[in-house]
Formats: sequence, C-alpha cells, structure tokens
Amino acid sequence: MYKVFINDVPIILSTDKNIGAKYTSISIKKAKIKSLIKKVSKGEIEHLHLYHKKEHKLLKHLKKKLKVIVAGGGLVTNTEGKILFIYRNKKWDLPKGKAEKDETIEETSIREVEEETGVENLKIGELIKVTYHILKRKGKYRLKETYWFAMTTDYAGDLIPQENEGITKVKWKNKKKAKKALKKSYENIRLLFPDDFFEEEVTS
Repeated sequence: MYKVFINDVPIILSTDKNIGAKYTSISIKKAKIKSLIKKVSKGEIEHLHLYHKKEHKLLKHLKKKLKVIVAGGGLVTNTEGKILFIYRNKKWDLPKGKAEKDETIEETSIREVEEETGVENLKIGELIKVTYHILKRKGKYRLKETYWFAMTTDYAGDLIPQENEGITKVKWKNKKKAKKALKKSYENIRLLFPDDFFEEEVTS
C-alpha cells in the first residue's frame, strides 16, 4: 500500500479492490488521474483509492500518468539529540530538494540539507522512507518522490536559511518542540517519525 498526498489528503494505492464504503475506488489503469486530482483538490472527492492486483504496478501506472520529480532530504539529529527543522510557507518542514543530473540520491540529500540550512559535517545513515506527493509546476501536475535519510552531525555553527528557496527559519528542536512543530507540518513529514515519538511522556 502507498499513500500519495495532495496537500494533506492521501490517495491510497493498494492491491485491494475495496477498502471501505467511504472510499471512491477506481482501477489505477483506467483512472483519469488529472481529473481526479482536481476533484480531490476541490474537496469533491474526500477519500480516493486506486487499485491494481499487482503491487509493483501501482506506482508504475501512476508514473506513466504523471511526470516524476525525484528529491532527497534528511531527518538530521545533532549530538544533543535535537532535530533539524526548516520553516517555509508557514509550515515546519525538513530540508529536502530536487536531484541534479549525475548525483546519487544520497549526494542529493546531503547537498540539499547543507544548502537549505548551512549545516555541515553530515553523516548519512539508513533510508527512512520514500514519500509521494502531487504538486503543480507551470500548470502541470507532477509526482514528487522524496527519499528521506537519517543523518547525524556534530555541527555547532550558525544555521543559515536558504532565503531564495523561501526558507525563513532553521532551528534545532528537542523532542518536545519537535512534536509541537510537527502539528504545523505536513502529513508526509509526520510519517517519517515512529508512532511512539508522538506518545505523551509519563512523568513520575
């Protein structure tokens, strides 16, 4: 199963023909995707489900219908265990950006974190997740496929927001402040954190 977001509304992609009465279920092969995106954006469809019996063909069909933008980003922690956030378009987000020609996705992810935040000495770890969302570029819908990596750094210097990318703030946040920031973030960013991250801490 995959979740592909339009803003914070997920389109569910799965191998099941029916996942519940509230969902509009359509074969991904037959789906008129651009028309469906418009209806979801306008709130005419609140729960959309696209299906195919073979899981590996779900994204394959979607990528035939929408041009793909590949991006990479990082969930970065420092030596104090604080998490690196950026603030853009009135939302807290994590640093990420579009892959350039002849870059590996790991190289993209490190470069974008450095460019958007000024943070250096990054060590890249495991791939946490690949997220998908649909956006509009020059009047056309695109599928953004973002590879998110765990990263660590001992960098203790200044944080420099990349203002020409619309970033107005860069902050290190402890767990309490990170949880608060994620309430003003995007659903696909919240997916990068384990469920127990959001549990209330019990104090004795």
